[in-house]
Amino acid sequence: MGDDDKKTPTSLETSMENGREEKTTSNDEPVVKYGGIKAMPFVIGNETFEKLGTVGSLTNLVVYLTTVFNMKGVTATTFLNVFSGTTNLAPLLGAYLTDTYFGRYKTLGFASISSFGMVALMLTAAISTLHPPKCAPGAACAGPTTWQFAFLLSAFAFLIIGAGGIRPCNLAFGADQFNPNTESGKRGINSFFNWYYFTFTFAVMISVTGIVYVQSNISWTIGFGIPAFLMFLSCVMFFVGTRIYVIVKPEGSPISSVVHVIVAATKKRGLKLPENSTVSLFSYIPAKSINSKLPRTEQFRFLDKAAIITNEDQINLDGSATNPSKLCSIQQVEEVKCLLRIIPIWSTSILYHIPLIQQQTYAVFQALQMDRRLGTSFEVPAATYVIFTMITLTIWIPLYDRIIVPFLQRLTGKEGGLTLLQRMGIGMVLAMLCTIVSGLVEGNRRHVALTRPTLGITSKGGAISSLSAMWLIPQLSLSGLSEGFNYIAQIEFYYKQFPENMRSIAGSSFFAGAAISNFLSGFLVTIVHRITSGSKSGDWLDDDLNKGKLDCFYYMIVGLGILNFGYFLLCAKWYRYKDGDISTVEMDTKGSQKHIV
Repeated sequence: MGDDDKKTPTSLETSMENGREEKTTSNDEPVVKYGGIKAMPFVIGNETFEKLGTVGSLTNLVVYLTTVFNMKGVTATTFLNVFSGTTNLAPLLGAYLTDTYFGRYKTLGFASISSFGMVALMLTAAISTLHPPKCAPGAACAGPTTWQFAFLLSAFAFLIIGAGGIRPCNLAFGADQFNPNTESGKRGINSFFNWYYFTFTFAVMISVTGIVYVQSNISWTIGFGIPAFLMFLSCVMFFVGTRIYVIVKPEGSPISSVVHVIVAATKKRGLKLPENSTVSLFSYIPAKSINSKLPRTEQFRFLDKAAIITNEDQINLDGSATNPSKLCSIQQVEEVKCLLRIIPIWSTSILYHIPLIQQQTYAVFQALQMDRRLGTSFEVPAATYVIFTMITLTIWIPLYDRIIVPFLQRLTGKEGGLTLLQRMGIGMVLAMLCTIVSGLVEGNRRHVALTRPTLGITSKGGAISSLSAMWLIPQLSLSGLSEGFNYIAQIEFYYKQFPENMRSIAGSSFFAGAAISNFLSGFLVTIVHRITSGSKSGDWLDDDLNKGKLDCFYYMIVGLGILNFGYFLLCAKWYRYKDGDISTVEMDTKGSQKHIV
């Protein structure tokens, strides 16, 4: 191990503070006592209760808005797409504030308290004046008043603030508890990503069964009150573990460094790079930087000009540049290159999410007009069928982590068995298969509803097909497998490929892609509804699915997915991993090569 490698643990440790008593080395430098696995019950417990409290309720919101707030199906779907998009976009701001001012611990604490917006949502169900009157048979349904809608929006606003802090920080905060410079720490981080998602899906699985059943069959008030109580438990779990946590201090905005590189490279655009760039360029690295040293790459060479030292540039006694907007180190330049390489890969996630978003909305509408009976008296709530996505994930993740990954590692010699980009590509293919199956099932559902005796009428007036809702299991299972490959790989990809001081931004990148997907999905729904509602063939997205052509909408999404997959293949072929083509994907068998986590 080289000198740079030996210095890395010290520089990392001195930028951290620990809630517990620290040990000291012979030169009195603090050494962090990583909580590791001991901190996981509190970190994952906080996430589990938070997801128990929010995700299950949000899954059933499309039913709540159409039955209690008397919204039309297209309106409710568009509203929830905008809400989900805003919820997923908020982590970008949360990540900036976290890395610049507050740090992950304080942000998580504040966001956990803000998530009590679930109490306001409960009040919309409990107080009759906060929601429209129930629809009378045969009469037009009254929509929400301005004040009722405003109060509903206030509840969502608190949930958005909570998500803006929790989502970019929780995963990175959990990974902070492991020492990235030891083999056990590296293994702990890798497994943490899988088991973090496993507990998330397990929590959602419980939520979409128990909580959704209470909401749909007993009381919306109690159904929203339970999540509010679970949010309280989430806060308790988080703060109880404070003494065990490793707490990383914010180092200031990492975005400023990106801006400095772009400005400096622009100012020096007329200069020529020296022949021996590796030696001639400015190569200062702060002593307390937590970022790993990056090798120089040939991509985006124009940015290297930001590190050219001219007669006008001045350097401080500690080796740093006097004016960072005129002279940047080659390390800063390579960190910006990391971001630029990630952006094309990130952009492929936007269209990838759209098929899976439909499984949270239109799959529920499909279930509402299918036979949901179990036995003679019990009827499964429509939103509960999403559980099959979670069941698939709950089975798949431990199987993949404990059996398939070791086998693939022996077979390929690559850490994880498959590269992160390979896993993301497999997830995209499964998402397209999921949407194809969704179209086939919907076509059959509508055919049965129109040609065979029906089971009654929904509250919106559509006939209920006698086709069993169990036919939704294949598409929902494929959705779960797709998430198991792509979602986990995406999160791990951003965590490992972003510079270390941008890990909160890395944590928000996944949600930012999902945010744009939700906005785009809402836009597609609105456009398709407006265009087809005036056509001779009829509205594809009619409130009564028997009159619509939802299967055509699914097939249109498949076409977009095929184009996106081709674009992803081009981006993946062009991409270069942060620490080189080999060191990121090949297993470190000799123990001499530094592994960047």
